[in-house]
Amino acid sequence: MLQIDRTTYDALVAHAKRDHPVEACGMVVGPIGSDRAERHIEMVNAAGSPTFYEYDSTDLLQLYKEMDERDEEPVVIYHSHSETEAYPSVTDINLAGEPGAHYVLVSTREHGNNEGPVEFRSYRIIDGVVTEEEVTIVDAVAPSEESS
Repeated sequence: MLQIDRTTYDALVAHAKRDHPVEACGMVVGPIGSDRAERHIEMVNAAGSPTFYEYDSTDLLQLYKEMDERDEEPVVIYHSHSETEAYPSVTDINLAGEPGAHYVLVSTREHGNNEGPVEFRSYRIIDGVVTEEEVTIVDAVAPSEESS
């Protein structure tokens, strides 16, 4: 199950709507081993495509260096689908390289960047096997013990 705070959920949805029709992408990171989605990082879709996303390799390397320095890891890897449902494509499945991460898809196909609901779903993708999981939106994620 993915537990995500309302502010982060709203930020992911806003990012997806703002970038529509281009697929939005990014991560929410947290302390290693915690499964707590604490710090949202919007990334630029270097592909600039409505049907594919790709992180800029320089930005991605910088993010991984930063996470390493802060003892963080990707908790949520997200992107939007602007033309299809919020379900991983074959490409999404083949590129899923973080077995511990929650893969969130936000579909903006119904309302685009206009007001209206989106489809927000989360999956675990391990060795090509896709398993949908429940998403619980909370007021706040419990802070890590290190930051208390």
